[in-house]
Amino acid sequence: MPSYVMSVRKVSRGQFTADIGNTSYLVVPDGKDPSPGHAIPAQEWFDKVTNGAKWTNDKGQKRGDLLFAAHGYNMSESEVIERHRLLANGLADIGFKGMVVSFDWPSDDKALAYLADRHKAKLTAMRLMTEGIAYVSEKQKPDCPVNIHVLGHSTGAYVLTEAFDDADDSNLPNSAWKVSQIIFVAGDVSSSVMSNPDPRSDSIYRHCIRLTNYSSRRDQALDISNVKRVGVAPRVGRIGLPDNAPSLAINVDCTQYYEQLDNDPEVLKQDEPYGIVGMPTHSWYFGNKIFTRDLFYTLIGTDRYSMPTRSVDGEGKTVLIR
Repeated sequence: MPSYVMSVRKVSRGQFTADIGNTSYLVVPDGKDPSPGHAIPAQEWFDKVTNGAKWTNDKGQKRGDLLFAAHGYNMSESEVIERHRLLANGLADIGFKGMVVSFDWPSDDKALAYLADRHKAKLTAMRLMTEGIAYVSEKQKPDCPVNIHVLGHSTGAYVLTEAFDDADDSNLPNSAWKVSQIIFVAGDVSSSVMSNPDPRSDSIYRHCIRLTNYSSRRDQALDISNVKRVGVAPRVGRIGLPDNAPSLAINVDCTQYYEQLDNDPEVLKQDEPYGIVGMPTHSWYFGNKIFTRDLFYTLIGTDRYSMPTRSVDGEGKTVLIR
């Protein structure tokens, strides 16, 4: 099955670069890296994506699920598509019948480009909204069965907060629009920003039905001792949501599960059948069977306190379990 990618990378000499360019709507064949040659007209791309997102359940009821995923920093196009396939194929394997689309913003595949990447993330965030999410949302009808979801990994969570904030500031048409689920995975956003109220997160809470934040205190990429993070506030993907986050938000603490994954070779073999791509403590989510199942339950709207992949620990925290 081909992969659908919305790229805002600049094209130079027939290749994508780490600079900002025009939006390309790509249909990437299996086994291939994204290329400008995979671009098709925007309307044709949106038709394929929205039609692919629709399905009918066992009771004959129409439904649809469209997940936009935004990647983190220090990612090449080949790394983006690799993680896209791990996410999309993993969800499909356990019964997800919707469509996954990746938003490929121009991060550089250099570890020291963090600040430059973050600047590009901010500059391109609005494009995700105006040329992606909002476009689909505007086409929705009252009886339209397609639910729009968004997922941000690492700096991708920052892309989402900026995109929703910019959308409100610019007074996009149809200001009453909402997405269904917003998912932060190892989010590179200050935990304090996600307080209620806070002008930096008001928009993202206002425009979703539920926000789920997956965090782990073992995440070395988000550790404030990391050299690139000197002076940076603790991140929501490491310490979790603040206590005064709104009731529509839930934090899923993955610390104990990751420790089990890291310490037991048999668990690692069973739960990460494709291995871990990238820094293990930060990127283990992609292709992981337990996380993917929990994400699946989230996307289809299962009650957040009754999922078999979650439990409540002695401190009252919701935690990820096998």
